[in-house]
Amino acid sequence: MDPSVPLFWLKKLLAAFALPPLLPLLPIMLGLVLLKPHPRLGRTLAWAGVTLNLLLITPASVNWLLTQVEDPAPLAVEAMADAEAIVILGAGRREHAPEFGAETVNRLALERLRYGARLARLSGLPVLVSGGGGANEVPEAVLMQATLEQDFGVPVRWAEKRSLDTRGNARHCAAILDAAGVRRILLVTHAAHMPRARAEFEAAGLIVHAAPTGWLGVYADKVPANFLLGELPSQNSAYAGWFAWHETLGQLAYRISR
Repeated sequence: MDPSVPLFWLKKLLAAFALPPLLPLLPIMLGLVLLKPHPRLGRTLAWAGVTLNLLLITPASVNWLLTQVEDPAPLAVEAMADAEAIVILGAGRREHAPEFGAETVNRLALERLRYGARLARLSGLPVLVSGGGGANEVPEAVLMQATLEQDFGVPVRWAEKRSLDTRGNARHCAAILDAAGVRRILLVTHAAHMPRARAEFEAAGLIVHAAPTGWLGVYADKVPANFLLGELPSQNSAYAGWFAWHETLGQLAYRISR
């Protein structure tokens, strides 16, 4: 068995406890268990969990966290003239998609593919899609290629089907591009994921022009009209908080592992 596979699932297991919704529940549950033998400690832990949960779902605190991880700048138009290929990173699959006759990409991957398709049409650059899969799974790159070619009419030159994480994306894509004599790329992924992805691809020896998409933060020139209502926790802010914290931990893990 490829040693990267059990390591990947171990990271997934650890991430489940390090991310919402489990993360804030852990101190709450521990606090309730300790409430009788250690009332002060139990109350402190329980309220700490409640506070952490509120911080991860309240728009103001979530937005601050997003501004720490999101790449703030869109792709400069002139960067397209310097690039030799477009690399689009996978983001997951939707297994139950009967309307398509089989599984397909999830909405996060679809956001990346939509922007990647736009860049491909504007630039005429060849496209590489990157994403693997577990045992007996169709690689994400295969699903991405089908979506680009069938739904967007954009041909895919290369499909990297082995990677299980961002570091794998970078290393396997670099090998494919090196064989094709390509070093300068437009890298397409979500704005929150871009700093970590860019660092990995540059470490793999590629020259990267960041092409982020899917910003989740609210920036100064885009304050919503219903600002006060928008400051209440919602399913959107809870999701954005999950994404922001995921990338915060991802960037920390990257720095530790270098």
